[in-house]
Amino acid sequence: MSIDKAIENSAASVEMEGYHIDEQCKDWCRKLLQGELTMEEYIVLVKQRAGVTA
Repeated sequence: MSIDKAIENSAASVEMEGYHIDEQCKDWCRKLLQGELTMEEYIVLVKQRAGVTA
């Protein structure tokens, strides 16, 4: 399965639970899976996006 297909399948699953996954989040996920972001960098981005400061 391609990375894009895996992301789309995962987003569809989350959206069935009532949440929305935007293109920015999908892009960060794609970069993480392709090795362009580390897990630590990904977590910082997600926390910043959510407004978490700690």
